[in-house]
Amino acid sequence: MCGIAGILDFHDPPARDVIAAMAMSIGHRGPDHQGAWIDGPIGLGHRRLSILDLAARANQPMASIDGRYHVVFNGEIYNFPALRNELLALGDRFATTGDTEVILAGYRRDGVASFARLNGMFALAIWDRTEQRLVLARDRFGQKPLYLARSPSGLVFGSEIKCLLASRRVTARIDAPGLHEFCWYGTTLGARTLFAGIERLEPGHHLTIDRDGARQASFWRIDHVRPCADTLEDATARVTSLLEAAVRRHLISDVPVGVLLSGGIDSSAITTLAARHASRVDSYTVSFDFDPGEMAKARLVAEHVGTSHHEFVVRGADIAGVIRALVRQHDQPFGDAANIPLYLVAQQLGGKPKVVLQGDGGDEIFAGYRRYNVLAFERLWRALARGAPALQLLPRHARLERLLHAVGAPDPGRRMALLLTEESAQSAPTRLLGADARVSAEQTDPFVRYGELHRRVGPLDPVQRMLYTDASILLPDLFCEKVDRATMAHGLEVRLPFLDTELTDYVIGLPSSSKVRWLGKKWLLRRALRGTVPDTILNGPKRGFGVPYRAWLRGPLLPVLEATLLHGRSGMFDPEACRRAIDEHATGRVDHGFLLYKMLQLALWAEEYL
Repeated sequence: MCGIAGILDFHDPPARDVIAAMAMSIGHRGPDHQGAWIDGPIGLGHRRLSILDLAARANQPMASIDGRYHVVFNGEIYNFPALRNELLALGDRFATTGDTEVILAGYRRDGVASFARLNGMFALAIWDRTEQRLVLARDRFGQKPLYLARSPSGLVFGSEIKCLLASRRVTARIDAPGLHEFCWYGTTLGARTLFAGIERLEPGHHLTIDRDGARQASFWRIDHVRPCADTLEDATARVTSLLEAAVRRHLISDVPVGVLLSGGIDSSAITTLAARHASRVDSYTVSFDFDPGEMAKARLVAEHVGTSHHEFVVRGADIAGVIRALVRQHDQPFGDAANIPLYLVAQQLGGKPKVVLQGDGGDEIFAGYRRYNVLAFERLWRALARGAPALQLLPRHARLERLLHAVGAPDPGRRMALLLTEESAQSAPTRLLGADARVSAEQTDPFVRYGELHRRVGPLDPVQRMLYTDASILLPDLFCEKVDRATMAHGLEVRLPFLDTELTDYVIGLPSSSKVRWLGKKWLLRRALRGTVPDTILNGPKRGFGVPYRAWLRGPLLPVLEATLLHGRSGMFDPEACRRAIDEHATGRVDHGFLLYKMLQLALWAEEYL
């Protein structure tokens, strides 16, 4: 795991000190080595977190044996030993024992077609000295970030936005469509960021830039996965085998590997399977001072498989400073407070170990959310939604009302969006913005990304549509973003076995009937783990890793909330609307937790960057 940076400019070549400054700005991502390479119009920078082949020979930027190609790469390729053996049989020779040189050799033979064969997480840049061509690529689920800003004569790129700002070629300006998306979802979607002129390379895509311009294409799309009609018995056995193989692959490392253990099904499965294939496994669990969460279940799993177990407690009084630090780490406001415990665990570990496995991805691949069960009976819920006015005679239930308005939305793209946000179309989340910011944001469509995706997956059944949507939007834009920033802030690499290429190619192709049964969630995964994970865990109710930010907004975060929204210098907010929402939330009359947390994030970001 590392950080990458670079500038390509055919008219104004980069200077070495600028490339060094860009790499230094993301030094937290790789404390073990900094490298830079300049050649005419291209400058490449790298920060290394040494995990495979710890020797200096594996430092980056790295050149191919013939000197034609140079690469900077962030991530891990779990199938690189098999790819390396294939290349050796074809006559290639290697000077290192890690995965970076394998990427170079594969690209040297097959070009951009080689990216589809990489089983892992990656963001990379490869420069072809002969053709004067730069290629950027990002893994299929966006586990590793890659930002870029284009210019008429090239582009600037890097692992984090701060890296682009350090180039002195990019200025910080707010993006109105990005602001509107953030107000709805707590993050921006797809290629969009909150900075005008800065974009993300989308997952599963590569971008080629030369003197003729830029060309972007996908090398993997979820809707191109081939359907599979295996029987339930065959699918259960196959998932059991594929998941164990995925965990085994994700353990490849020249440094110790630990596990983040929450006590839920996903992390318990990863921990149990890791313990089968590693001589020693250290597991780590987080809880909050007034809510122990599932710490007891995590302890049970740790005892069951014999890990060396460690527990940490997060205290509300520590939170304000952590949130400010995370805004600087994300370079954008970020509405998922689950990044807080991840950040604190990574901080506590202090680089020992450098690598941990985690259970993210299981819900999105195996249908672990209640909305999948709702969509299995979409016609029934839509019928209820048509009768929603009659339900006003019953006691208010905010979550049910929001659900009915979501499933009743006539536009299918908007319907998917509303099912994935805590906001309601009845009350726009931009209502706390000041007039100028609100008008600018509301001139854009916050549902456009969902509409684009629906046009690709519309023919599928409702459950499959939502699974594809989650894997295409929720995973890269929220969960992978959260995991990468919160942990790489302290040089901790997090690996997600549930996003293994072989496992996901198989499970995605299975029909929704094998994943969702009546009210059961992750039905196939539970079957596959029977006898591996303790029944206490498998049979227990799902309890998300709930961060008590709503309570914090009534307690330790209330003074910060008032100072930033009511008296902050950004001028982005309507003080009267904010005062009303803060009071309603503080007294418990209305739960505005998600909205206020997003606005707090936005205010802190504006103070820092605008």
